[in-house]
Amino acid sequence: MIDPATGQPLPDSDSSYQRILFVTNSVHVYGIPPITSNKGFSAGSWTSPTQPTAKEIFTARLRVIETTQDAQIKVDIALEDSNTGDLFAAAPYTSAAVVQQANDSSRFFAVRVQGERGMKATLGVGFEDRSPAFDFSIALTEARKVLGMEGAGESASSSSGRSAQGKGKGEQESKVDFSLKEGEKIHIQVGSKSRRPAPGNARAESNDGTALFSIAPPPPAGKSHDEHPHPVPPSGVAGKSAKDLGFDDGEFGEFQ
Repeated sequence: MIDPATGQPLPDSDSSYQRILFVTNSVHVYGIPPITSNKGFSAGSWTSPTQPTAKEIFTARLRVIETTQDAQIKVDIALEDSNTGDLFAAAPYTSAAVVQQANDSSRFFAVRVQGERGMKATLGVGFEDRSPAFDFSIALTEARKVLGMEGAGESASSSSGRSAQGKGKGEQESKVDFSLKEGEKIHIQVGSKSRRPAPGNARAESNDGTALFSIAPPPPAGKSHDEHPHPVPPSGVAGKSAKDLGFDDGEFGEFQ
């Protein structure tokens, strides 16, 4: 079994195996200039017909290879000679920043390759069709999941964080002691000082010298006048008739 990053044989092991995530036999490799802005790489300048800023090196075979050895997993992007299979350059896929898609094309990518002595360089890779370029992006997404760069690993860490936070909060609440200590008492106040008296207690409160109104209320409606006593005439006019008082009785007789 060959190490995709170095082209050298790997040590023999019963638990070692490789899996090809993606392969295509025709990609264009460019020597591109360093990035000059935070907007990313622009492939339009690499292949400009009049003033190209990149030089095409050759057409290569590109493979994305997953290698498992002694329970250790790694993923490499290998650029190889299409005829002989010899390794030209390799990019260990250790982070998502190793491969960046061009900001003006879905068929071009900037790949950061690494040599045997740790030297790094950025090469441009261009696909002739959109379909293999899309499959290449899907293979990288699968590689990130296998390596734990996104997906399950991120969800597990966020879930464990929320679980630990909830557990800490529960433990803090459980430590609060609401029991009464020796000698402590609870005072309970029933009712309110501003409570209005019930209707049945109005007479009792009036006897205590408290009144709700400054003048007496009018008699209830619907009762006859006979229930109330007739007004008493002044003592000077008691026993005199209407005629004696100067009223003309006329045809209706005296007033009673």
